[in-house]
Amino acid sequence: MRARYRIPLNAALTVTALSAATAAYAAGYEVRSFRLRRASVPVLAPGMSPLRVLHVSDIHMVSGQRKKQQWLQSLAALRPDFVVNTGDNLSDPEAVPEVLDALGPLMEFPGAYVFGSNDYYAPVPRNPARYLAERVSGRHGLNGNAAPRNVPRNPWWELRDAFDQAGWANLTNTRARLKAAGAEIALTGLDDPHIKRDRYHEVTGGPDRDADLALAVVHAPYLRALDAFTADGYPLILAGHTHGGQICVPFYGALVTNCDLDAARVKGLSTHETAGHRTYLHVSAGCGTNRYTPFRLACPPEATLLTLTPRES
Repeated sequence: MRARYRIPLNAALTVTALSAATAAYAAGYEVRSFRLRRASVPVLAPGMSPLRVLHVSDIHMVSGQRKKQQWLQSLAALRPDFVVNTGDNLSDPEAVPEVLDALGPLMEFPGAYVFGSNDYYAPVPRNPARYLAERVSGRHGLNGNAAPRNVPRNPWWELRDAFDQAGWANLTNTRARLKAAGAEIALTGLDDPHIKRDRYHEVTGGPDRDADLALAVVHAPYLRALDAFTADGYPLILAGHTHGGQICVPFYGALVTNCDLDAARVKGLSTHETAGHRTYLHVSAGCGTNRYTPFRLACPPEATLLTLTPRES
């Protein structure tokens, strides 16, 4: 009896030790292991000079996160031609000054933004296992969620006013233009589909044809938004929200996306097709986490420098 008992006990101790080490790595190291990704996207007209766009997303700032603030500030040294922020800047209603301090150097460049649900509403504790259970059941994220009730609001209007004052284009269910490196860029954005604030009927009609480049921007890459942008002929869609899966299986990838996007496209550059149309999609894994789930595994926090290049003739 003693010998038979010793083997499973040792195995249990080993599993416990590995679990503790993994949790310590995910919460203590990887969540602060910030990375810059790079990718090239051939979406410009032949003969145009390349454009560099810095895509930042899902900062989820909590007061006191100095390393994150310093890393975001350092991205200004890249000298992007313009910046796109795809939302979820906050995970703490007191963190607006720290978000603005972190993004201050980047706000010296032309830019545009949309908000996500965590810009509007304060975070609440959730069991991370719920995302996996909903994904397995097939119920999760098919249409998004109604705006939460009885949840404190974040001071999103303070972010909006600061971004607007810096000259960043507010793309909340609307269109805007910006000039960067001599190019005229037409942008179309949606409010967050995750809480059903998207109103595509207000921006339908396709990209402005007289611009040098047209981009589509949305926080959460729900298929209804991707399908609409793609069918209307936008060459590139930028989104965030997924955190790249946040807790991934090494050498396998993400298990969840927190929306109806498939896990194979949970982060990075891919394509989206619908009704005979095809477009590029870039989903940022973001550089933060909800304050109640402050860990990442096999999915470091990131921003992406996209180099937009001429397409083939």
